[in-house]
Amino acid sequence: MLRRPRRNRKSEAVRNLVEETSLSVKDLIFPMFLVDGAKKKIAIDSMPGIYRFSIDNMLGEIETCMKLGIQAFDVFPAYSDSLKDPVASESYNPETFYLKALREIKKEFPEVCLMSDVAMDPYSSDGHDGLVKNGKILNDETLEILARMSLAQADAGVDIIGPSDMMDGRVGYIRELLDESGFTDTSIMSYTAKYASAFYGPFRDALDSAPKFGDKKTYQMNPSNSQEALIEGDLDTEEGADFLMVKPALSYLDIIKLLDDNFPLPIAAYNVSGEYSMVKASAERGWIDNDRAMLEILVSIKRAGAKVILTYFAKEYASLVK
Repeated sequence: MLRRPRRNRKSEAVRNLVEETSLSVKDLIFPMFLVDGAKKKIAIDSMPGIYRFSIDNMLGEIETCMKLGIQAFDVFPAYSDSLKDPVASESYNPETFYLKALREIKKEFPEVCLMSDVAMDPYSSDGHDGLVKNGKILNDETLEILARMSLAQADAGVDIIGPSDMMDGRVGYIRELLDESGFTDTSIMSYTAKYASAFYGPFRDALDSAPKFGDKKTYQMNPSNSQEALIEGDLDTEEGADFLMVKPALSYLDIIKLLDDNFPLPIAAYNVSGEYSMVKASAERGWIDNDRAMLEILVSIKRAGAKVILTYFAKEYASLVK
């Protein structure tokens, strides 16, 4: 007897019945960019539809997103060069605008899941994720700075710490300090497999955080490698991570599946700025349909095994399916 798979595609109602992968607004974290000051909403030219907000306008944007069903936000700070130094001291200054803003967000919206970024590059005059000495990124000396940064963010009310630096041993170092300081409920979403990718350019425009020399290939992963992701996953799991993240997402769907197949922790994936901007640039020229491409990308990430997706499409997707 001839099998006819098309019978299960004959109408939308039937297709919905047999749909294998479902995507929900609840799966998404919306990355946002924060600047100091008031009444600021600054367009990011390389990321159409995405802005740098001062805290007053960010609170309004979060409220709008919450009404669309978005429950989780990852806030990244954009610092002026005058506040940057070689040891990223502003990152744990209790009076810095970023930590004050995190407190304000949790005070205004205690129900949201608030995520933060842990790496030196937004605060470093060198633009690298770790401490630089004589042109070399120092691993172990960086860990104390990252831990102090994490502790300051946890104290500000952050629900999920996001170490994005790729220094060896940082998850365990941060977990130990958080636990010793009474922040046992603060989660860690480790950037487990963060690749040295060409897709980060618009993000670095948004934060003005590009490295001042060289590149990040001595600590971010080689795009050619997949088994190395298993080593990183083993280490982060042993050190106490609560989520394992793959970044970027689209070129690394196989890595998302690899980690999901091998670890019991929830897998997150970061649909990064360059992936977002490629869709926007193509859609503006009429080459692709923005909404269909967005849906296809997000479903592919979920289908690969990601339980959580960080994406600049979050608000757009939520508006579309509302």
